[in-house]
Amino acid sequence: MPFPLFLALVYLRPRRTFASAIPVITVLGVMLGVAILMIVLAVMTGFGDVWREKILLFKPHLTVYSRLGDIRNPDAVCAAAEELPGVRGACPAIAFPAMLRMEEGGDPVTVTVLGLDPERPSVLESAASHLMAGVFDASEDRAMLGKELAWRLGARPGSRFLCYSPLNLRSAEELYFPEELEVAGVYNMGMMQFDDGLVVCSLGMARDLLGMDGGARSVQVQTEDPEQVWRQADALRERLGPMYAVETWLETDKVLFNALRTEKTMMFILLAFIAVVAAFCVTNTLIVITIQKTKEIGLMKALGFSTGRIRGAFVLSGLLQCVAGEALGFGLGALVLHNLQRMVDLLARFGLEVFPKAVYGLPEIPWRIVPTDVAAVLGTVFVFCFAASFLPAWLAARLDPVKAIGQE
Repeated sequence: MPFPLFLALVYLRPRRTFASAIPVITVLGVMLGVAILMIVLAVMTGFGDVWREKILLFKPHLTVYSRLGDIRNPDAVCAAAEELPGVRGACPAIAFPAMLRMEEGGDPVTVTVLGLDPERPSVLESAASHLMAGVFDASEDRAMLGKELAWRLGARPGSRFLCYSPLNLRSAEELYFPEELEVAGVYNMGMMQFDDGLVVCSLGMARDLLGMDGGARSVQVQTEDPEQVWRQADALRERLGPMYAVETWLETDKVLFNALRTEKTMMFILLAFIAVVAAFCVTNTLIVITIQKTKEIGLMKALGFSTGRIRGAFVLSGLLQCVAGEALGFGLGALVLHNLQRMVDLLARFGLEVFPKAVYGLPEIPWRIVPTDVAAVLGTVFVFCFAASFLPAWLAARLDPVKAIGQE
């Protein structure tokens, strides 16, 4: 065994003294720092995955707009998109704000109306797979509502409501009568944005509400692999030309994903200060060992042990504490994550609601361990501990052997 490693192990060997608890406390500090960083990053990643999944459930992977306004010939655009490899289908769409109410004199509710062709592949397929009540039907005068919106309106399958066109706000001299629609089904996507503020109806009904003779506001394209959607986006831009704009789902919701990414980064930076605290623990431990072993260090230097070997022993002593803490922290983090929901449920029994389902709309706390995040945590803690080991190692290596041996 190399002498620096042997000496580091000897100095860290537990003895029946109070000072033996100091390395143990240091290891526990490193363990807690690693575990907390790992848990927070895993939960933040889990939330990002959930929002990503929810968005992809009810949003098109590609959206095509005309730079001149409405798309006059949406069928041609759909045909151009469907010819591309990796495209599952394309559908004309019209989205606009409107007001709903159950009956004359009732309180109005502001929503977004989304008109789609029920005969074409679209996001309606996701609504059908998350149907909560009624039937999947958005043809003619029938509409699909989200769970929260149906609750606010007091509607159920078979109920009828009035939908007021936004054209009423354009001119005070013209009046557009509302359209009466029937609730065909109620879906539950698990995301407030879709469950509370969206009404899905037929493309023809949307055209009637806006007074359009034909055409569409956009064309929504569904692909087989949303993560590689940029391939179809580039090909479609080249095929349609400069008069059309093609937007991917990542570009549509880039503010949300950038916010999640920034939040995760900031949480990592802020919680990394725990690793700094753990590094100070390593420094304090090695300083205590240096003071305790001053005479021994002086004797070793007098016997001819080099400064580099003594310095290496103290650096290795700090790194051994760091590695032990990281290993325990990784195990603790994984254990907590696998039992996270049980811990939340236990706290809820005592009246401490850590993760209210009504607020987040999720059955349990999402999490996912990413190897690169774990590597970043372990690497950051290791670097801090390595740097923290150098100060006491330098102090121990520069001790004068004569003064060290004679010190009381």
